[in-house]
Amino acid sequence: MILLTIDYIPGEEFEVLGLANGTIVQSKNIGRDLMAGMKTIIGGEIVGYTDMLAEARQIATKRMVDEAVNLGADAVIGVRYGTSQVMDSAAEVFAYGTAVKIIRKK
Repeated sequence: MILLTIDYIPGEEFEVLGLANGTIVQSKNIGRDLMAGMKTIIGGEIVGYTDMLAEARQIATKRMVDEAVNLGADAVIGVRYGTSQVMDSAAEVFAYGTAVKIIRKK
């Protein structure tokens, strides 16, 4: 599966199939919260949260790709990511883009 942040595939013609998206709501755990609390005092990267969000992005991307595959896509263009806070202890990470089917090379 080709994933691009640009809105076209260089050298290819394609048919637009529709929106493909993936989402996950990831919650923090008490261990991460305790370490994060300590980091806010001394400063620096909160590695536990960085790792948690990286994992959530991977899951959201896989879900987006799975949806694109179900549409018959060869690629997803215009890929974007976003996050939102669902509640104090959980964040949503979402990925979305336009699922397309390559029809022929230009």
